[in-house]
Amino acid sequence: MSAGRKAQSQWDFGELFPVEQTRRVLTVSELTATVRRLLEKEVGDAWITGEVTNLRAQSSGHVYFTLKDGAAQLSCVVFRGGGVANREFLQDGAKLLLNGSLTVYEPRGQYQLVVNAIEPQGIGALQLAFERLKRKLQAEGLFATERKRVLPRYPRRIGIVTSPTGAAIRDVLHVIERRAPGLEIVLASCRVQGDGAGAEIARQIRLLNDWSGAQPASEKLDLILVTRGGGSLEDLWAFNKEVVARAIFESALPVVSAVGHEIDFTISDFVADLRAATPSAAAEIITEGLFRGRQFVSEAKRRLSQLVRNRLDVDREYADDLARRLTRLHPRRWMQERLQYLDDLQSSLLRALRHGCRLHGAALAGLRGRLLRARPSAVLAERRTTMRDLRRRLLERARIGLKETRATVETLNTRLRLLSPENVLARGYSITMDEATGRVLRNVREVRRGQRLRTKLQSGEVRSVAEE
Repeated sequence: MSAGRKAQSQWDFGELFPVEQTRRVLTVSELTATVRRLLEKEVGDAWITGEVTNLRAQSSGHVYFTLKDGAAQLSCVVFRGGGVANREFLQDGAKLLLNGSLTVYEPRGQYQLVVNAIEPQGIGALQLAFERLKRKLQAEGLFATERKRVLPRYPRRIGIVTSPTGAAIRDVLHVIERRAPGLEIVLASCRVQGDGAGAEIARQIRLLNDWSGAQPASEKLDLILVTRGGGSLEDLWAFNKEVVARAIFESALPVVSAVGHEIDFTISDFVADLRAATPSAAAEIITEGLFRGRQFVSEAKRRLSQLVRNRLDVDREYADDLARRLTRLHPRRWMQERLQYLDDLQSSLLRALRHGCRLHGAALAGLRGRLLRARPSAVLAERRTTMRDLRRRLLERARIGLKETRATVETLNTRLRLLSPENVLARGYSITMDEATGRVLRNVREVRRGQRLRTKLQSGEVRSVAEE
């Protein structure tokens, strides 16, 4: 049944053929503008790394190039007035880290990156040390996925290793206070930056493990959170120390690492049982079970009430259905339906009879028309008309052809008269020929001393002898 109109009775079927939907047709410009708006809104600013190819510096000062990797490529542009530093690193084959706004160049329908910052993609001393330690610990199995433990769903007490004055502890406490205020926290304060910070972090991780092991079962720690706020690679270097990695690996308690921002990765992130992008995200992950539990308990009354109402609605609908079925099974209702069905059969029979009469009438009219068209007199009259028409067309075509031929002959005759030598002589010209051979002389070098010549004029000829 169509959604536009509900049936009023069991014989009203509503709109059997819904209204055709109107198609929205876009021009290429409209589609490209829509894609540009979506791309700038959903992606916008981004950091991208790759190799520079097809570098072109225009006389206008703009620089165009392609950034590619092993599977794809991206068109890039650096505008002259953009104030982009480190342009000297733009060379074919250079591997760079670019920041820019992703947009669409509408005349070509091509998406491109408008570059705002350029950084060389190289490995410094700290990065080299980071990669060396990472490979060493990975080879020893400290990063193995199978050794990572699942965090408890409903932690009651956690230990936090961080600076007591940093932004990380404030973010964590704020999230816990909002999502799970009953969660107990044991703070193991330490430095998170500078010389000796790595040893302090490792010492506090071991201290929390020892303290938790000495407590009764109901007061033990459920996990340890190692965290600090964002910073440069040098600021976060304490969490890239081997002593910290081994302390996390040897911890009897599950360890969550939340160091820096989302783009920062440290050795502690790889060794820990779980890595969080930020301190706030770590707090949300740790309190997820408690927060969901609070929501479940707070919504339990409403859900129970809803379930009871749903059950009552189902039972009420079932009782109504039984009443309707009882009504349908009444003998009077059965007899009314049979009488209505008989009326429908009678109407259908009459419609079929009228339809059959119309079909036979149309067939009879067709046969009558064919009989009239097949009479010999009609056929002969039609052929005579065709012959007269063909004779008239033949005569008309002959007259047109004769007229065209006469015009052509007159044109050729005119051209012949214009090109005739007699016509040239009539304008005062003459033709000089060799008397012996009759060859027309066109150049003075063809004449010899004593040669007999014959000159033809418009009327008559003149014979002469060449003297010089």
